[in-house]
Amino acid sequence: MTDSAKPTRKRDGRLREDLIDAGVALLRDRGADGMSLRECAAIAGVSHASPGYHFGNLKGLKTAIAARAFRLFGDFMLEFLAKADSAPKSQILAISEGYLAFAESHKELFLFMFSGQELDQTDPDLSAMSERAYQILRDTCAPFVKPDSDPETVEILVWSLVHGYAQLMITGKISKASPGGKVPAYKFLLDHLDLCPRG
Repeated sequence: MTDSAKPTRKRDGRLREDLIDAGVALLRDRGADGMSLRECAAIAGVSHASPGYHFGNLKGLKTAIAARAFRLFGDFMLEFLAKADSAPKSQILAISEGYLAFAESHKELFLFMFSGQELDQTDPDLSAMSERAYQILRDTCAPFVKPDSDPETVEILVWSLVHGYAQLMITGKISKASPGGKVPAYKFLLDHLDLCPRG
């Protein structure tokens, strides 16, 4: 084979993203337990050693996938938030709709990132992206936190509602719970929280 016929070596930054793409494809097809570095390399079309170089081990690859998932997750919430008016309730509904849209559009990533996988919690990308996602929730809930009360009370209340609804929605449990009945819209349930902005 001549030099001109040899495949061009991918740059490390692009190769890392290609390997994460391959990992997401395996996650979608086989679930988290069906992933391997060797198959990830095969899908990406690179040497078997490449995933180990970029991620160290399978835990490292899963951590990178989770970091990407949290980044997309935050992007969805911010996208919906940007279209909402400035009323606090509109903003809470907006990030919730972004939350639900992410869960529906990226079911495998959503289930993976909240499945209790063994990840490297010290990874800077994972830490930054997961903290960013929670900060979006925290900032949007802030107008509803009463003076001298714990912000986490409102944050966990809203998070529990939207996450539970998303989980029931994408696993089909919500429709099975009321066969033939009408599933209540998320907005209707959010209104039942009776959140009142301070002021």
